[in-house]
Amino acid sequence: MDTDETTAETTAASLVREARRIVVLTGAGISTDSGIPDFRGPNGVWTKNPQAEKTATLAHYVGDPAVRQRAWQARIDSGMFGARPNAGHRALVDLEHTGRLDTLITQNVDGLHQAAGSDPARVVEVHGTVHEVVCLTCADRAPMERALERVRAGEADPVCRRCGGILKSATISFGQNLVEADLERSFRAAGDSDLFVAIGTSLAVYPIAHAVSTALEAGVPLVIVNAEPTPFDRHAEVVLHAPIGEVLPRLVAAAGGPPSDR
Repeated sequence: MDTDETTAETTAASLVREARRIVVLTGAGISTDSGIPDFRGPNGVWTKNPQAEKTATLAHYVGDPAVRQRAWQARIDSGMFGARPNAGHRALVDLEHTGRLDTLITQNVDGLHQAAGSDPARVVEVHGTVHEVVCLTCADRAPMERALERVRAGEADPVCRRCGGILKSATISFGQNLVEADLERSFRAAGDSDLFVAIGTSLAVYPIAHAVSTALEAGVPLVIVNAEPTPFDRHAEVVLHAPIGEVLPRLVAAAGGPPSDR
């Protein structure tokens, strides 16, 4: 690292070490080391194939059986279900063990934070989870793997076995509202924190990006770890354009054990 990068990382480590109530927001960037591509980056799934975005748009998904069939096949072919947590996910578990991590907000639907060992009670999955399916008619939920087994057996577009309704992954599609309770919890935690850390997210997706604004308005220092610039960089105490799987373990290790009483 050059001198500026070293200074920035030292400052970030100091902020983590002194904090007692950290809120973390993670995006797709933390999962790329697990083999899960992002969607909107230079090599993102939707960047390379704009038609693929239709499978994540509720109106197209509901109105076109062909879109649903492509979505189900994409799930079968996806490497997401075999992905494993990486060093970035594990570093956040270590941070939780120091007693500093209050809330982990994630835009990701891959479940890798929980798989790494993060306390599910601290995780807010604002965009839902790919590991369950939900019926759009009766709201029944079931494990995703059960539906995928049906697709592998020949059902191109499996329907709800309870009511015959359309099934989709329990993720928030374009055209669907986020869960209000999840947003309220995220904003409240951000405002009550003493350090907000954004990791692997463009901070351009709303309304969850308002959590950053909420923290800033409350005077909470902001640390950003992301490969690309974000709209909030100028407001951050520290911006690190470093590999997440390398820098995050160093920041947590530098924080040491539980925060001392002050």
